[in-house]
Amino acid sequence: MKKATSRNAWAWIPTLYFAEGLPYVIAMTVSVIMFKRMGISNTDIALYTSWLYLPWVIKPLWSPVVDILKTKRFWIVIMQLVVGGALAGVALTLPGSSFFKWSLAFLWLLAFSSATHDIAADGFYMLGLSRHDQAFFVGIRNTFYRLAMLSGQGLLVVFAGFLENRSDNIPWAWSMTFLLLAAMFGGFFIYHLFILPHPVEDEERSASGVKEVVAAFLDTFASFFRKKQVLVAIAFMLLFRLGEAQLVKLASPFLLDSREVGGLGLSTTDIGFVYGTAGIIALTLGGIFGGIVVALSGLKKWLWPLALALNVPNLVYVAFAVWQPSSLWWITSGVVVEQFGYGFGFTAYMLYMIYFADGPNKTAHYAICTGFMALGMMLPGMISGWIQEQIGYQLFFVWVVICTLPGFALLPFLKIDPAFGTRKSK
Repeated sequence: MKKATSRNAWAWIPTLYFAEGLPYVIAMTVSVIMFKRMGISNTDIALYTSWLYLPWVIKPLWSPVVDILKTKRFWIVIMQLVVGGALAGVALTLPGSSFFKWSLAFLWLLAFSSATHDIAADGFYMLGLSRHDQAFFVGIRNTFYRLAMLSGQGLLVVFAGFLENRSDNIPWAWSMTFLLLAAMFGGFFIYHLFILPHPVEDEERSASGVKEVVAAFLDTFASFFRKKQVLVAIAFMLLFRLGEAQLVKLASPFLLDSREVGGLGLSTTDIGFVYGTAGIIALTLGGIFGGIVVALSGLKKWLWPLALALNVPNLVYVAFAVWQPSSLWWITSGVVVEQFGYGFGFTAYMLYMIYFADGPNKTAHYAICTGFMALGMMLPGMISGWIQEQIGYQLFFVWVVICTLPGFALLPFLKIDPAFGTRKSK
C-alpha cells in the first residue's frame, strides 16, 4: 500500500481541472468545427457528435465502479493516458479516406475516458482536501476548467486555422493539432503520476465494502425517483434547453458555411476568436453575473428573467441568417450577446438541479440530474442537423426559438423556496 502523502493543492488542482475541461470541449465543440472543415454534412455532424454526450448521460450508472475498484488517483492518471492515446488515434486517422468512421471511434474512447476522469477527479478533490480547502479552491478549479474551455474553443481552433492557412491542407492541419493535444495529455499523465498526493482516504474497498456500496447505490438511485415533483423536475431538465441544444450544434457550421448556402463564411481562425474566445469570455461573465443576482434576491424571484436571458438572445441567429452580416465586429457582438445570455440564464438551470438534489443523498442525486442534463442536450442535438438541412438556416433558427416555449411552459409548475440562493437559505 502506498504511503499516504499530502501536497500543496496549488501544484495539482489547476492542472487537474484544466485536464478535466479540455477533453469535454474537444468532444462537444472542437470536433464539430473539425468535421465541418473536413466536409462532413450538418446532418452527420449533429447526429454523431451528439452521441458523444452519452458517456456523460450514463455517468451516474458506472460511478460506483470508479468508487469500488482501485483508487481515485489510479483512475485519474490512467484515464489521462487513455485520453492522450485517443487524441493520437484521431490525429493518425484524419489523413485517411475513412477518417470520419475511425476518428469518431477514437472520440468515443475520448468521451468515455473523459467522463470517467470527471468522476475520479471530483471524488479525489473531496478526498485530497480539507473542507476548508475545498471551499477555498472551488473558484480556482472552476477558473481552470473555464480556461480549458477557452483554450479548446479559442486558442486551439485558431492554431488549427493558422496551420490550414500555412499548409493549405486541412486534414494535415487538424492532425497536427490533435497530435499536440496528445502530447499535452502525455505530459499531464507524467506530471500527475508524480505530483498528485496519496490521501489516506483514497483506498481500495474490501469485498464486503463492494456489496455495501452497490446496495447503497441502488437505494440512492431509487430514492431520486421518489422525490416530490420528480416528473416536473425531469421534464424541466430535459426541455429547458431544448432550443439551445439544437443551436449549439449548428452555430459553428452556420458561421463556417459559405454565404451562398445561407452561412456567414467565416474562416477557422475567425471561429476561434468569435465563438471560442469572445463567446466563452461572455459566457463566463454571464454565469458570474447570474450567480450574483440570485445571491441577492433568490432563484425564485429571478427564474423568469434568467429563462428569458437564456432563450431570447437566440433571435440573434435569426437576424444573422436573414441579413448575413459581413462585418466581423457585428458577428462577434451578436455572439457575445447570445453567449452572455446563455451563461446568465444557465445559472437558473444549475441552481435548480442543486435545489432539487438537496437532501441526504444530494451528491448522488446531483449526478443523476447531470445525466438528465446531458440527455437533454444529446437527443435534440442528434436531429438538429437533419432539420437544418431540410428547411435551411433561416427557418431552422426560427424553429430553435419555437423550441424555447416548452421550457417557459414548465416554469409555473416549479416549486422553489423563495429564500433559496440567498444568504438566508440554509
